[in-house]
Amino acid sequence: MANYDVLDATVTGYLEFTVRFADGLSGTVIIAPSKLYGVFQKLSDPEIFKQIRVTDGFVSWPCELDLAPDAMYEAIKRDGVWVLT
Repeated sequence: MANYDVLDATVTGYLEFTVRFADGLSGTVIIAPSKLYGVFQKLSDPEIFKQIRVTDGFVSWPCELDLAPDAMYEAIKRDGVWVLT
């Protein structure tokens, strides 16, 4: 069984960051601009996006937004990247 806990998240560009999971798997996450609506709209502000953090194994931001680590893990394991569209 995979360990979906995220240990590190580092911004590498606008709407892009790398992650490293507890089992050593790492990869890139890209948030497509088309995803920037609803709860994700706040991430369109580069200053908010830069406030990325890891909280209890989740990638999160202070605007009360986090990403599902299991979906992220499975996509990165398969493709090396998770693109949220």
